[in-house]
Amino acid sequence: MSTPHNTAEKGAFAKTVLMPGDPLRAKFIAENFLNAPVLVNDVRGIQGYTGTYHGIPVSVMASGMGAPSMGIYSYELYHMYDVENIIRIGSAGAISEDLQLRDMVAGIAVHTNSNFASQYQMPGTIAPVADYTLLSTAVETAKELGISLHVGTLFSSDTFYDAFKKENTLKWGKMGALAVEMESIGLYLTAQYAGKRALTLVTVSDHLVTEESTSAEERQNSFTQMMQVALETAVKMEKIQ
Repeated sequence: MSTPHNTAEKGAFAKTVLMPGDPLRAKFIAENFLNAPVLVNDVRGIQGYTGTYHGIPVSVMASGMGAPSMGIYSYELYHMYDVENIIRIGSAGAISEDLQLRDMVAGIAVHTNSNFASQYQMPGTIAPVADYTLLSTAVETAKELGISLHVGTLFSSDTFYDAFKKENTLKWGKMGALAVEMESIGLYLTAQYAGKRALTLVTVSDHLVTEESTSAEERQNSFTQMMQVALETAVKMEKIQ
């Protein structure tokens, strides 16, 4: 069993996969949170691990950057490896004055400037949304852990170095979007097409309004509350399935 991007054997992935963008973050989560993690994929350095958390099988695998990369890996996990739930855990830029650095956001839906949805040839405009069961489970989990979790819309952008990035992106903040990132549009649409579940959890790494930011090392290693919420949600999802 293999794909052009994944050499894992059939059954190597758990039903729930956590997907950070950065392979080093996937490695960090596996080594610091999972029991007996096994490297099941390392094609192109996109590391995927499976281990257990509180006795429940959980996988973690990088998605790379942007909707095209997320679309590839999530499609293969859903369709070739029978994964049911993908929880994206990543960083985002705040575009709302209500957020501060290191705040966590769950994306109930995503706006986008991407053309990713055109492949489905829908006779209108599709609304990419999170799975309600995953979202409500994550909200409940955060409350139990005493962790603050903002819930709202995200802006999923195809461009990082946009010629008019700040001007254009902050317009989405005026429409209620909380933060900007680059992968959720690919994940949510791929999940909807596959009839599977998806959720994005992001931690604010920089702020487009205040122009504050965290370091690359902090983004890689310090967003542990987000990881904890995602892992505890994965455990609960095992009982729901």
